[in-house]
Amino acid sequence: MNTVSAYVFRQVLTPLLAILGALAAIAILTQGLNQLDIIIGNRNAGFAFVWVTILALPQLISLIMPMAVFIAVIYALNRMLSESEVAVMFGAGISRSAIARPIIQLATLAALLHLVINVVVQPITLAARRDIYYSLQTDIASSLIREGTFTYPTDKLTLYARERGGGGELRDLLINDARQHTPITYTARAGAIVTINGRPSIVLRDGQVQRPNRDGGVDVLDFDRYVLQMGQTFNEPGLFFLKPSDRTLYSLFFPDMTSHYDQRNVNAFLAEAHARLSAPLLSIALALIALAGVLVGEFRRGGYGRRIMIASVVALLARLGAIGIQAAAIDDPRLNAAQYVLPLAVIFFASAWLPGRSPRRKRRELGPSVLAEA
Repeated sequence: MNTVSAYVFRQVLTPLLAILGALAAIAILTQGLNQLDIIIGNRNAGFAFVWVTILALPQLISLIMPMAVFIAVIYALNRMLSESEVAVMFGAGISRSAIARPIIQLATLAALLHLVINVVVQPITLAARRDIYYSLQTDIASSLIREGTFTYPTDKLTLYARERGGGGELRDLLINDARQHTPITYTARAGAIVTINGRPSIVLRDGQVQRPNRDGGVDVLDFDRYVLQMGQTFNEPGLFFLKPSDRTLYSLFFPDMTSHYDQRNVNAFLAEAHARLSAPLLSIALALIALAGVLVGEFRRGGYGRRIMIASVVALLARLGAIGIQAAAIDDPRLNAAQYVLPLAVIFFASAWLPGRSPRRKRRELGPSVLAEA
């Protein structure tokens, strides 16, 4: 890579990294707010938030990569044109293809990174992320017990805890168990929710059991330690299935046909698999749209807003088209081929438009006009 190519490469790389960072930060904030209720309710909230944020980065980068490449190319080219750097390059005998080459190389590198993220990194991180969320939701003490609030783990079972201490300890407990014919009230200084033989239970310490008797009074029994089983009807989350975005490429193409969930989602798995393989092509396609829309054409003193607007609309339509085709492929698997046809067609037509007239002839025609406008 010569000096000019390295310069153009850096001019696009810098805004690309900045745009990826900014868009990723916004997306992370959105994801964090969506899961705020789960994270706040867990005693390891700080660590959980940081870790799930890190695990979400690959998917977020994968989603924004094509548009980030497009915006970076538009920004860099517009600045170079506005500051007459491109005019100077043309005047020095540098062809349009020589300017476009490092940009296409950067877009190709971004596409390769995008492919690695889609095929290798994203399934690993998202599966780990869902494991964390599942463990948070199945953490009985964190997901059900709220300090100073009455909660209802099961029908006819009411539980109150004044506060929750370290290690999942519950303090100043009040429990009303109306599952039997005669309701029973438990009070305890401390307790903890544990799993005994696969069943959730509450271990109470230093408390009393109050049970109404036939005479209209209340029988009171003091205890040092008492185990109250919450029963098999405990409201645990449903079965845990990996979504299409969480699966590896192999499991998408070859799902477990003995699983009812996989049988019902075969088309969704195929659409996701082909989307992962075809999406990186959009980085190259959108970069070429930016090149063809901004770099090709006469120089203008008034700026390049109109050309940028047209290129932006075309790029947005291409991106939305890819999303729409993936969604439609869930209903009709034959449309999966269109996930590759769309970006390849954009690459073909943008590449055909980009060279324009021969560089030598173009330099002779633009040379005087460029100097005149300068």
